[in-house]
Amino acid sequence: MTNHIYTGRYTIDNKEDIVVFIIGMRINKRLAMHKWLPVFTAMPGMIKELYTNKEELGFLSMESYFGMKTTAMIQYWRSVEDLLAYAHNEKHLSAWKSFNQKVGNNDAVGIYHETYQIRKGNYEAIYANMPHYGLGKVLNHIPITADRNSAHKRLNKQ
Repeated sequence: MTNHIYTGRYTIDNKEDIVVFIIGMRINKRLAMHKWLPVFTAMPGMIKELYTNKEELGFLSMESYFGMKTTAMIQYWRSVEDLLAYAHNEKHLSAWKSFNQKVGNNDAVGIYHETYQIRKGNYEAIYANMPHYGLGKVLNHIPITADRNSAHKRLNKQ
């Protein structure tokens, strides 16, 4: 990934259906490290697998965020079918089984995810003086012109 800054205003072509998947964990009891650390350390192996096998898995890209108690990843997928297939992948199922065995209903750590299936033309983005980021890393990253100068126009709601 490059850190090249694209000066000016850019957007993306929204001509493809996409899936946005938000996944993360929340540390509810900081001192119960033996409960939340295995959850935290399970993710890097899956992320490596996703990036190594992007094309065949339908994984497009992701961004990560770390807070004091909560982590979040915004992932971009080609389709819901691809995302659900990965959910049944051996590495993910192993991590899920481990979570349920080690944590179960213990309130020391929580996990969450949200899935959004978005049809072409029903999303937009703007990037000003940014490197490729978010959808701009995986979709056609284009300069903003007069015909795409507002959110309404980028959403084809003129």
